Amino acid sequence: MAPPGDAAAQDRFEALVAEVYAPIQRYLRRRTDPAAADDVLGDVLLVMWRRLDDIPGEAPVAWCYGVARGCLSNAVRGQQRHQRLLRRLAQVVEPAASVPSEDSDLDEALGGLTPADRELLRLWAWEQLAPREIAVVLGITPNAASIRLHRATRKLRDRLQERKDGGPAGHLGQRQGTEAPR
Repeated sequence: MAPPGDAAAQDRFEALVAEVYAPIQRYLRRRTDPAAADDVLGDVLLVMWRRLDDIPGEAPVAWCYGVARGCLSNAVRGQQRHQRLLRRLAQVVEPAASVPSEDSDLDEALGGLTPADRELLRLWAWEQLAPREIAVVLGITPNAASIRLHRATRKLRDRLQERKDGGPAGHLGQRQGTEAPR
């Protein structure tokens, strides 16, 4: 690697960049999208600087094509790993959210809540997090988490009561012990 303060090495590097930049950029842009091409070009320039003494004087552009090819291959493999990871994570998250419980009333009552309320209740009931921990997960204050949890549990309780009684929770007829009209 060339010493950072070596003016001769810096001059040689700048001359090489002037010679190979445009051809390498075109090479990369023909093979991938512009943003990825620019990222890979940065990697190529870094390799050129680190291996300045290894660059042959008679064919620097060809040598840089080889480096660009390798850097592009690394970028493609990295992107493929990233996509595989996203697919695995999606498989882990999706089944957990769609696994039906043995309580269809609970499933239907949860389904009637907002996604935010469902997530809050799942963090509390399934993950057994305290409101202060839920606050950290959701990026809210512990007080807000407690209030939202209280409201969500009340909504869930009301929906479950509706399913049980066949009408809206708190219906006047139900409070008096009479059956709600159907």
